[in-house]
Amino acid sequence: MRYKDLSGKEIVNVKSGSRLGVLGQTDLEINEKTGKIESFIVPNYSWFGMKKEASTARIEWKDIKKIGEDMIIIES
Repeated sequence: MRYKDLSGKEIVNVKSGSRLGVLGQTDLEINEKTGKIESFIVPNYSWFGMKKEASTARIEWKDIKKIGEDMIIIES
């Protein structure tokens, strides 16, 4: 799967039902040796998405349960 196929999908936590962000507004942690994605780094936005806060959430690739057409479902 390519990054462009993932971009724009909402990230939703299945346990809490909360929306964590949209892929494309996140950073990726990639293993330099294998080229595989290890985690997503989701920034915490405030002021209607205009101001980036210092805190972030890290979502491990292993926590992803399902990648759908519109969403990425995680269990963290």
